[in-house]
Amino acid sequence: MSQESFDYLSFREKLIYATRDFFSLSIVWLLLLFILSILELIYNAALHSLPESLFNLLLYSCWMDVLLWLKWGVFCYIFYVILYVFHPKSAKIAFKSFICVAAIVQTGLVLYFTTSLNLLGADIFSYSIEDVQQTLGASGGLSFIAILQFLVVVGICITILWWLPKFIKLPLFVSAIYPLASVIVFFTPDISGWSQLSMKTTYASNLVANKSDYFFTSSYYYFFPKTDYDIDIYADNYIGIYDNLDNSIVEFEYLDEGNYPFYHTELDRDVLSPFFNLNEKKPNIVIVLVEGLGRAFTNKGAYLGNFTPFLDSLSTKSLYWKNFLSQGGRTFAVLPSILGSLPFAQSGYLGLGEQMPDQLSLLNLLKHNGYETSFYYGGDASFDNMALYLNRNKVDKLVDVDDFSGNTGLLPETNGFTWGYDDQALYNEFLKNTAFGENIKPHLDVLLTVSSHNPFKINCQQEFDQRFEKRLDELDFTESKKENYRTYRAQYASILYTDAMLKKFFEDYEKRPDFENTIFLITGDHRLPEIPMATVIDRYHVPLIMYSPMLERASEMASISSHIDIAPSILRMLKSNYSFDLPENTSWLGEGLDTVVSFRNVHQIPLIQTKVNMKDYVVGNYHLNGDRLYELTSNMETRSVNVPEQKESVMNAYTRFKQKNAKITNGGKIVPDSIYAKYSN
Repeated sequence: MSQESFDYLSFREKLIYATRDFFSLSIVWLLLLFILSILELIYNAALHSLPESLFNLLLYSCWMDVLLWLKWGVFCYIFYVILYVFHPKSAKIAFKSFICVAAIVQTGLVLYFTTSLNLLGADIFSYSIEDVQQTLGASGGLSFIAILQFLVVVGICITILWWLPKFIKLPLFVSAIYPLASVIVFFTPDISGWSQLSMKTTYASNLVANKSDYFFTSSYYYFFPKTDYDIDIYADNYIGIYDNLDNSIVEFEYLDEGNYPFYHTELDRDVLSPFFNLNEKKPNIVIVLVEGLGRAFTNKGAYLGNFTPFLDSLSTKSLYWKNFLSQGGRTFAVLPSILGSLPFAQSGYLGLGEQMPDQLSLLNLLKHNGYETSFYYGGDASFDNMALYLNRNKVDKLVDVDDFSGNTGLLPETNGFTWGYDDQALYNEFLKNTAFGENIKPHLDVLLTVSSHNPFKINCQQEFDQRFEKRLDELDFTESKKENYRTYRAQYASILYTDAMLKKFFEDYEKRPDFENTIFLITGDHRLPEIPMATVIDRYHVPLIMYSPMLERASEMASISSHIDIAPSILRMLKSNYSFDLPENTSWLGEGLDTVVSFRNVHQIPLIQTKVNMKDYVVGNYHLNGDRLYELTSNMETRSVNVPEQKESVMNAYTRFKQKNAKITNGGKIVPDSIYAKYSN
């Protein structure tokens, strides 16, 4: 029909034509979504093993595509009709262009997921342009293969959109069902989303999720937040909020929640001293934060197999927490959690930037008591505002990629980018620059590694690829299981490298006279996600090993603790054994490490997966993830539970935390100015 003939039609007739044509194109759009999902599953099957049957995954994946198609349908229909009644050709071109762009975006998000095994959401908006460029560059950037895949998708879209719609001619009542169904789904949010997924593993759930739906939903709530930060932050009385919680859960006595939401009387609970025979001189403390060190592949009992033989042997001579949790799913959470036992604010404590409230930490409190402090990192410490946080805590020495002596040990470049120096170079730099002797002050040193970070390229790749093959034999894996593990050869090789460099680090440190008076802590910043995860809690499940020649006895703890429990326990031990000047009231989020050997949890543990994804909370043996409740078992496995009273109790406790956390987001203080001034000098 020509434009001239179309202009003479009534509005009702134009609406009928618009509805039919829109539905014809929409069916093609849905078909493209299905095709992209099939290609995604095939692509993941080639690069990773599928966690469930292909049919089951495809069924769920297509269902998620339908939900996206329905949620967007009403908006597309309104704009299409408005444009169509004036110029049908322009409406068709605009809608076809939208479908092509949507397919390209979906392809990009799929490629990101397939590489990182992470769903990309609004967390991308929480990083600076420089941080994003560094991450993309070091992770491989846009390769020729990726560009070729984009071109193939565009070609498929153009071909199908040009050829197929003219063959789809359906009655008006069928065409009208789509926008009506779209309205129903849009105003019934419980129909869509994660509540409909029932997969065996977290990897499977993420695999079948529509990547565009996740990204745009996450982005919407980033720019238009839900009620989490619309809570009445001054309503301090929550009646019955802990009624159904286990009475073994530790509670603080808060002093002034209106002005200092986390300020409380300090617990007099030194649980570490009984394990140590400390010297008269204050001990050195060395904290090694290992990038991506997850419990899934670390030490005896790891469900993926033990790929850290040195750490496993060290743990038998240490205080070892096998059911330990990181506070975050990415590195941004590790420093404020371990050093300051701090809340998250809106995008992680470091995300506050220059607006970070003054707070006390291991750094400034130990410095106040005669310690020298340092931080060593093979990468760029400005990433995630780490350097800003450390400097605000008056660290004495900050050494990052720009301060290393020489270029020996730089990680292999990817598209001209590198994360920085490998673990061996990091440890060598630290040992070379750390003084020792009778008149040297005790020191607190924090080291953050980077070798086991995506893209998992190390300098001695061939050697550790061979060690990986040898380890598969040592673990007595079948040939079929070996083939599955070889999919993640680079990841496991980097883990074996990390473990080997830790062994060399301890061998070198043992030659120093100050080794005998040093306490070492080793933990992961989070579990690396590039090897598929079995459960949601898996992302946070890391080991904690506390080793020292001054240990009188070793112990393996099955009780749950987390990063926020480290600082309080170290300070309490030092105060019990030395003349330490510490405040009577503190703002620690954590209650301290639990040294009970049997499985239990006496803590309330908030977790934040990404800078915009704070939906996990652990209370006792229960883990709340969004609107789902899981029970944790002795091996940190999970099972879904449906106990409304328990779920409500945990959700109320989490609401209480979010209320207090929101006060920090809105400019609240951590500690009184007088306390900060006294102990941070």
